[in-house]
Amino acid sequence: MKLKDTLAKDSFNYGYLSKRIYKYIHPYLFRIILGLIIALPVGALDGVIAYALKPYMDEVLIKKNMFLAYLIPFGVVAFAALQGVLRYLNDYLTNWTGQKVTNDVKKALFNKLVHMDSKFYDENSSGIILTRYWSDPEAASKGILDNLKALMSSGIGAFALIGVMLYNSWKLALVGVVVLCIAFIPAAIIRKRIKNASNMTMKIGGNITTDFNETYSGNKIITAYNLSDYQYNKYAKEIHDSFDVNMSLVKRVAWMSPIMYTIASFGIAFVLAFGTYLVLSGQMTSGSLLSFVTSLLLLYKPVKTLGNTLTGLQTIFVALCRTFELFDIDAEIKSKENAVVINGIKDGVSLENVCFEYVENTPVLKNINLKASVGETVAIVGNSGGGKTTIANLIPRFYDVKSGSIKIDGIDIRDIELTSLRNNISVVFQDNFLFTGTIRENLLMGNFNATDEDLERVIKAAHLDEFLNEMPDGIDTEIGERGTSLSGGQRQRVAIARAMLKDSPIVILDEATSALDNKSEAIVQKALDNLMQNKTVFVIAHRLSTIKNADKIAVINEGELVELGTHDELLAREDGFYKRLYEMQFAKSSVVVAE
Repeated sequence: MKLKDTLAKDSFNYGYLSKRIYKYIHPYLFRIILGLIIALPVGALDGVIAYALKPYMDEVLIKKNMFLAYLIPFGVVAFAALQGVLRYLNDYLTNWTGQKVTNDVKKALFNKLVHMDSKFYDENSSGIILTRYWSDPEAASKGILDNLKALMSSGIGAFALIGVMLYNSWKLALVGVVVLCIAFIPAAIIRKRIKNASNMTMKIGGNITTDFNETYSGNKIITAYNLSDYQYNKYAKEIHDSFDVNMSLVKRVAWMSPIMYTIASFGIAFVLAFGTYLVLSGQMTSGSLLSFVTSLLLLYKPVKTLGNTLTGLQTIFVALCRTFELFDIDAEIKSKENAVVINGIKDGVSLENVCFEYVENTPVLKNINLKASVGETVAIVGNSGGGKTTIANLIPRFYDVKSGSIKIDGIDIRDIELTSLRNNISVVFQDNFLFTGTIRENLLMGNFNATDEDLERVIKAAHLDEFLNEMPDGIDTEIGERGTSLSGGQRQRVAIARAMLKDSPIVILDEATSALDNKSEAIVQKALDNLMQNKTVFVIAHRLSTIKNADKIAVINEGELVELGTHDELLAREDGFYKRLYEMQFAKSSVVVAE
């Protein structure tokens, strides 16, 4: 599934979102509730200060009550100090729970990500994956608690101030509440625009991240082909598009504040005029009017905060919905219920009428029938793009066949538990991926329970000792991201040693020496020969000696198995496909080997 097609269609279904997020909030529910409870008096204390102005005006300034003259200022300071302590506790609890919830969501998403199949990574760029699996949950799960806290604090503050207003004059309070309700209308209008802008920002953000990743990984191609300006222009366009989307949202959202202030100013003007009339007519005191007007002015802050918070929550709900859409994406390649667990192979691996296509109605493999018995080596050769690597990808179920079946000991691999299947297969690719860390750490990925004796054995068998002795820290040398501090031949030998340490009964070699020079290829081939001993091997290779010594050679052309036999049998066929291929591609290699 393409991630850019998941566009948060349920982002305003608040019941659905609450139900989905509750799973991650539940473990921290006590702290979350405690934080929200503390948020209540934080907001309510604004009302206390506004209320204090009434007795201060009526009792102190007019009636000259000196006791209250000292008590009220002291009380205001005490309440402010209490509010500060509560605000600190509230901020700490909200950040603690927000980080915990965010981390749990990220871990769950990453666990989902590492179990996705190859097709998922084929369809989605690195940038969109990073944006969706990292940025969206960060914005959603942490931001929602921050905004809920602000919403409750501002809401309680608003209710407290409205309570003070009602206490002083229900007539004036009625005006204030009506104005308040009208002021919130703009927040409801812009929901859809926020959703559309957020989705566009997500797409553009993914493209920008991809630009960085491709610039890093493809720096040599960019330099060699003078693509610096091309790459810059592409990035500049993404930045410009991002600016346009953000400014489009600003144009639609920025008018909220001035409209809300304008609406509120009409309310204040009416309150001042009507309030003056009530004071002069003896229906309320000067202190009540002062307290009321202060409450109304203080109400500006929670009203403004509530408006911004509601706008922020809409953005968060979009990110939250996109996050939950990721949980709903399942890998197409997964274990069936009651799948079979295998431990080694007794008969062999067979491909029976296998058909496959990456793109619908574009066949890559057509009715392939091929068997490798236990201990046999089957070489797969053919022109580039004929489907050789596809066979190597289908055996460990990186993809599933469209029709037909691949069987191990007569069991369809789709009926074998996935971890069990892959535990019995080792793969060495043309360009093997090494992880950031040391050589030891990369080797142990083949078998985390390997002993030092096991490591020593595979180091010798893979001819790693020829260069490990020259490394500053030997096997514990840091090799950098993707193993960039090693040569191509050294990386291949580390990958072969890793496969040796895994010691799986089935080995797949996908053109493991094709990218190496003759000297490196010769050393790596020795390591491969050691890896292949007593294994069932599928090898896609350009090296003549490996193909010549194979028990069977399968010739694939345009997705079909056109010839099958030993090296000598296939060379004996007049006008045979393998013979022509041998004469064109391998005769020159034969001279090199003979030398």
